Amino acid sequence: MDIFLLFGVFMLLLLLGVPVAYSLAAAALVVLLYLDLPSIVLVQQVGAGIGTASLIAIPLFIFAGELMMRGGISDRLISLAAALVGRIRGGLGQVSILSSLFFGGVSGSAIADVSAVGGTMIPQMVNRGYDRDFAVNVSITAALVALLVPPSHNLILYSAAVGGGISIADLFAAGIVPAVLMTVVLMFTGYLVARRRGYGTEPFPGMRAVLVRLVAALPGLGLVALIFVGIRAGIFTAVESAAMAVLYALLVTIAVYRMMRWKAFIGAVAHAARTTGVILFVIATAALFGWLLAYLEVPAAAVELLQALADNRYAVLLLIVLILLLLGTFMDLAPMILICTPIFLPVAKAFGVDPLHFGTVLVLAGGIGLVTPPVGSVLFVGTAIGKIGIGESMKSIWPFWLAAIAVLLLVTLFPQLSLWLPALFRG
Repeated sequence: MDIFLLFGVFMLLLLLGVPVAYSLAAAALVVLLYLDLPSIVLVQQVGAGIGTASLIAIPLFIFAGELMMRGGISDRLISLAAALVGRIRGGLGQVSILSSLFFGGVSGSAIADVSAVGGTMIPQMVNRGYDRDFAVNVSITAALVALLVPPSHNLILYSAAVGGGISIADLFAAGIVPAVLMTVVLMFTGYLVARRRGYGTEPFPGMRAVLVRLVAALPGLGLVALIFVGIRAGIFTAVESAAMAVLYALLVTIAVYRMMRWKAFIGAVAHAARTTGVILFVIATAALFGWLLAYLEVPAAAVELLQALADNRYAVLLLIVLILLLLGTFMDLAPMILICTPIFLPVAKAFGVDPLHFGTVLVLAGGIGLVTPPVGSVLFVGTAIGKIGIGESMKSIWPFWLAAIAVLLLVTLFPQLSLWLPALFRG
């Protein structure tokens, strides 16, 4: 009855449109009262949920991404991508995908990616004769790449949800190959769709222009190297690298690009503060929810159930992926990571799945939910920018959605795609 209450109240409130954080807190409070546990437990677990030192990296990385987005980096990254892949069929679509890979390494956020890159590329594609649905669909699915490349704050959330014993540097490394694979597969899909619809290409500007644009974009791309190399080499902790990222972003946008104005800086501070507040509130309430899951022995029950349903690692992983895809249709990625990690990670580990591999699968599967209705935040942002209805976008998104599913299955069934690079750096 207590487990039924916990999940039943949570699901009911979600269906009624109550925000996820309030739904988590209310469901946990109902069960606490039902079990006659001291109400101080709620306060203790909420405080403990946001008391992890590694979480300090999240607001700092968000702030650094905001600074780079408003300080001219997105325009230079798009310009570089246009020089590199614009001559491929469906040129502006290809530019949008590659730009998402570049910008993901600056923002670490799918929402920021589709806002910055999509906000620039979707109107350009529409003005150049591309259909609105293609412009939106290619931009929102490309934003999934940002979830996997450093400094993805979703991977940091996963590290916090694990409760220690997993390296953030290894997590960052684990996401790089799947991110590149997703980029290549989406570009190939974009080529096929563009060829069927008769879209053209962009003229090649010449090697000199490529080099000029590369030099212009290098200060922005240097943020990725600062974060990844700094953590990987042991020079910085994750929190220290986030602080250095903010200082570097200020230096680049003020002294190098000279595009950071006072109004833009205030906007970056305000938006980063709002985003941080939302994320930390979700983390706090999800920590209470997760504590109740452990108290009610839900992870152990999940292990027993999945062991009864499947008898090998890959069958269990595919079952978990299916559940994650279903959950992703109505749950945002951050609470999904915080809730599902304590439930499914013990199951995965019981079948010999590496936590690095599982983290990559979890973030990628949850990320696909961001472009799937009814609660797809990236989908909402992209369709708002493209000025089309969600239904219109859904009619033609299926090639890109299937491409993302194909990459998810490859990453799930071939662990070395996410484990090879961390092992290489450690070795």
